[in-house]
Amino acid sequence: MTFTLTSADIRDGGVLPDAQVKALGDTSPQLSWSGAPEGTKSFAVTCFDPDAPTGSGFWHWTVANIPAKVTELATGAGAVGGANLPRGAVQGRTDYGEAGFGGAAPPPGHGPHRYIFTVFAVDVDHLPVGADNSGAIFGFNLHFHTLAKASITATYENLGG
Repeated sequence: MTFTLTSADIRDGGVLPDAQVKALGDTSPQLSWSGAPEGTKSFAVTCFDPDAPTGSGFWHWTVANIPAKVTELATGAGAVGGANLPRGAVQGRTDYGEAGFGGAAPPPGHGPHRYIFTVFAVDVDHLPVGADNSGAIFGFNLHFHTLAKASITATYENLGG
């Protein structure tokens, strides 16, 4: 069985909806996954923009320690404070500086940006991460514990005006 990721809110290869844009909705999308490999003990989710003009991309969302029995996050699960997440899950600090989903916000005229939503099947119950950890720390820990991953990529361009 193949590990797959789907969403009722975003389409792989499509344009990121206004609801996932910081100034227009700032809401995390619904995500569902299936086909996790044997040995999966938890899941993690990230949203990363590799096209941000920072030299190292931009982390829009990091979540870890989602229990293995969970196979979906509802629209809005990434609200700041984590009240809409499954029990035990933890959100890390985005590059906006807070723990929770931070929507797309490319500079006007910078061109299209890719927003890569990835779900990771993880071989431990809990990664050693917390709300004060950056996306880089989440990524470092995921590097050593990922059994499988699945992604959806959507683009958004701020045309200004």
